[in-house]
Amino acid sequence: MDPAGKEKEALQLLAEADRKVRGSQSFFAGLFGGSSRIEEACDIYARAANMFKMAKNWSAAGNAFCQAAQLHLQLQSKHDAATNFVDAGNAFKKADPQEAINCLIRAIEIYTDMGRFTIAAKHHISIAEIYETELVDIEKAIAHYEQAADYYKGEESNSSANKCLLKVATYAAQLEQYQKAVEIYEQVGTNAMDSPLLKYSAKEYFFKAALCHFCIDMLNAKLAIQKYEEMFPAFSDSRECKLVKKLLEAHEEQNIDSYTDSVKEYDSISRLDQWLTTMLLRIKKTIQGEEEDLR
Repeated sequence: MDPAGKEKEALQLLAEADRKVRGSQSFFAGLFGGSSRIEEACDIYARAANMFKMAKNWSAAGNAFCQAAQLHLQLQSKHDAATNFVDAGNAFKKADPQEAINCLIRAIEIYTDMGRFTIAAKHHISIAEIYETELVDIEKAIAHYEQAADYYKGEESNSSANKCLLKVATYAAQLEQYQKAVEIYEQVGTNAMDSPLLKYSAKEYFFKAALCHFCIDMLNAKLAIQKYEEMFPAFSDSRECKLVKKLLEAHEEQNIDSYTDSVKEYDSISRLDQWLTTMLLRIKKTIQGEEEDLR
């Protein structure tokens, strides 16, 4: 069936569901099982929503799922209501990101009320991703990643919590909230170095923490590197640690060529990503006589 046909069928289902809801509100329905009509209406609204999805009418699909969710709440079917709010959120993502967030927040309220914190955390991440990509509001994305991390920690899902916190640290540093980023990188790095499986990634977190320190103050970075080497001796031999030491030296000598050469040498073996490039450029700009960008 073509999209127009699907849409027509969806509209007929909506009308049928509306009739069921109105019928459930009559005096006789109250005496003879009005709730069963509401249950039927829930199913019909969900069927209509799926038809709208097939017709790619995402807003109509989201609205129909919302209507089903509201009726489930009336019936005290909290889990079904939350599921429908999530379905609505997923449909709205394609048409109205702000409405998608509103629906996911409704779902989260129900899940937290039921004590389902892991699933609530997952939906906070979905909201954070909408703020990252669609609405480009990094402050709000950070807030939802932090909330997700809190819920994961409470449920002892530490690796999921750390993934969220690392997102927070990445964005905090970009927003020049260096102290916040440092605390997260140090915390995650310290946890990683005690784990045989994660030990290798600890040097990356200490490297990023050192660069954030460097953005605040050179002396800060120097003291931090000493601290990380004492805490995690393997860090001393890493290319990351050697790079930071070379950069500190270049900074002390105010030698911009030496700084640039050290970064190029590192980049020739380990490609710099966007975040590292941004941080290294910010540090470079603190060296006197800054004239050219990192190549």
